Amino acid sequence: MRPARALPLLLLLACFLLPACGGPDAAAPGLSPLPPGATVLCFGDSLTYGSGAGGFDPRPGASFPEALARETGLNVVRSGVPGETTDRGLARLPRVLEAERPALVVLEHGGNDFLRGLPEARTEANLTAMVRACQEAHAQVLLLGVPQPGLLLKLHPVYPRVAAATGAALDGELLPTLLADGNIKSDPMHFNAAGYEKLAQGVAATLRRLGALQ
Repeated sequence: MRPARALPLLLLLACFLLPACGGPDAAAPGLSPLPPGATVLCFGDSLTYGSGAGGFDPRPGASFPEALARETGLNVVRSGVPGETTDRGLARLPRVLEAERPALVVLEHGGNDFLRGLPEARTEANLTAMVRACQEAHAQVLLLGVPQPGLLLKLHPVYPRVAAATGAALDGELLPTLLADGNIKSDPMHFNAAGYEKLAQGVAATLRRLGALQ
């Protein structure tokens, strides 16, 4: 093959291989617009509960679901349990879905599994089952990717696989980016009130980018 003819093919191949041609959210599925008064369920562990914003029990209004309600004007339900693993979250989720009937679930889970060294395959299966339970309850899902334990805080590879298997929307950058900023943390694993405010702003921005919010 002559070089002149090979060049377009090489450029096309490079566009598939390089992040600059798309970025991590380029192929993310969109979300349907949320109707006025829609309920958003934030379901997760201590980061959803708000641990660290004024102590183990966050001061009123300091958790990210409460900040998200202020940011969006939606009915946002906080359902976070500190220390919860995905096994327990999966067992708890159906009762919460039945009680709240959300239009959208912001799912933040898995960090405690990684910290405890639980089998990755089990965590992935539990997260997949949680997403599908939400979808079967007619709720859209935004999955917040948790970083792998370590100094670099890279997104754990479980989350892109769960998103690909279920069609859930994924924000794989928000938590790793914010958790790398020591100025907005109360300890190595939790945010302070300013950090939870930034988390809420980031979630709202993602929901706008994906079409759930105007």
